[in-house]
Amino acid sequence: MASLTERMLGAAKLDAAIYEEVENDATATPQAMLVVVVANLAAGVAVLRTSGIGGLLVATLISLIGWYVWAFVTYFVGTRFLPGPKTQADVGQLLRTIGFSASPGLIRVLGIVPVPGLNSLVSLVAGIWMLVAMVVAVRQALDYETTGRAVAVCAIGFVINIVVLVVLGAILGVTVGLPQP
Repeated sequence: MASLTERMLGAAKLDAAIYEEVENDATATPQAMLVVVVANLAAGVAVLRTSGIGGLLVATLISLIGWYVWAFVTYFVGTRFLPGPKTQADVGQLLRTIGFSASPGLIRVLGIVPVPGLNSLVSLVAGIWMLVAMVVAVRQALDYETTGRAVAVCAIGFVINIVVLVVLGAILGVTVGLPQP
């Protein structure tokens, strides 16, 4: 079994075997949660001056809620509306694999470097990388034979997750998961 660091690196490298490992390791859920929190903190460091520690804590809470919502929506859509012939999963498996798909988000800490536009560029690259990682995670967790089905499930989940994050952010007065100006 790989260590947390090895799992995070493997997830960032889009290694399907790592996603299979965390899918099947029920004890890896706290690790997946830690990945989500650390990836959010990496993003938050870059905007700490403008949002403060309170904003960072609220954003972290919202990211955890978003992680759970996205995993649940992905589970529901992937097992009820778009199941493959071999699809068999539970919410815990999706929490773990999707949590680890946030690993590329650690590069967002580079946004702290005071170069105009760098934070936006790094956030864009990290966002795309995390979405690609999530497609791999979903494909493995839902035992899909094609990537297209995983892309469709992720796209549906993405839209619903953004709506939830925007609504929560509006209620709590912060913007989360959206590019910062």
